[in-house]
Amino acid sequence: MSSRKRHLRILGLESSCDETAASVLEDGRVILSHVVASQADLHSRYGGVFPEMASRQHLRTFYPVVEQALKEAHVSLKDIDALAVTRGPGLPGSLVVGVNFAKGLALATGLPLIGVHHLEAHIYAAWIHFEGARPPQLPEFPLVILIVSGGHTELVWMEGHFRYRRLGGTRDDAAGEAFDKVARMLGLGYPGGPAIEKVAQSGNPRAFSFPRARLPGTWDFSFSGLKTAVLRTVETWKRTRQDPLPVADLAASFQEAVVDMLVEKTVAAALEYGAQGIVLTGGVSANQRLRTRLKEASPVPVYVPPLPLCTDNASMVAAAGHYRFLAGQQDPLDFDVLPTWPLTELTPPPHSERVQMEVPADKPK
Repeated sequence: MSSRKRHLRILGLESSCDETAASVLEDGRVILSHVVASQADLHSRYGGVFPEMASRQHLRTFYPVVEQALKEAHVSLKDIDALAVTRGPGLPGSLVVGVNFAKGLALATGLPLIGVHHLEAHIYAAWIHFEGARPPQLPEFPLVILIVSGGHTELVWMEGHFRYRRLGGTRDDAAGEAFDKVARMLGLGYPGGPAIEKVAQSGNPRAFSFPRARLPGTWDFSFSGLKTAVLRTVETWKRTRQDPLPVADLAASFQEAVVDMLVEKTVAAALEYGAQGIVLTGGVSANQRLRTRLKEASPVPVYVPPLPLCTDNASMVAAAGHYRFLAGQQDPLDFDVLPTWPLTELTPPPHSERVQMEVPADKPK
């Protein structure tokens, strides 16, 4: 018999919002394929995601996206060991399309199926890398996790694999949602995060003194007051001034206020609890100002996924699925989607204590 190592390959599937994605992940770390079909152009006219349109587009797109992911990875379904699919949280219709597609594949192939939490997937994006790229340093537990996206702003304590405690979160808008709304006020279009970041590069972050809701005694965030302050400033400027709206300065000042609040709370939590590192993840983690400021302020290593892994994708779903598969999780085919699934309600897989030892080391160069 051959002594050659058998690689463990997970096919990940993602459809929690408006991206249809598929990926093949090898040995829990190496991305063999990474395919994302974005619907941003479809939803831009609405200034946000139109749920019914998103689910219909997933129906049209899933098969070719999965076919492309297998082709780019140079594998077939016979080379796959398990399927991982986003079960929640997310848009109900979008989740149903992805979960039902995964169930069909599992039924046709007999492959094990793992339902993955979307936020847990974002966390595991920090563990993986593209084939041929230098492997990132593995995060060391315990960790403070900052998840920032269009739908979530969460500060989480992670003691080990599958062991989470929520420290705090937004009391109103998520950080990414605030970016989208302010971008609309400034006429910058959708999605707002990249648009504001681009314009802010030529602006003065100290041009406007916007409020920071620091909420003493909690690890929570609030962005509604900041958003309202930008709106009032824009309205006053248009009513009382003849010169053009200083969009770059407004964008830079708003961005700086968001970054200040995120960095201050995250670093303080890491110091308070004695974290060995910080993981910054989610769509807003692609913001270079946030990345730079957090790394400058943090006394411990900061782990941030590569830019293509910050926004919703299936590689991160496969990564979370890999660790849960190692720990013995296999879900029945009758499980339902969970659109409002708290991260802290995740059930640890049956053999969670073995996972740390069984994660394969990277091959020597």
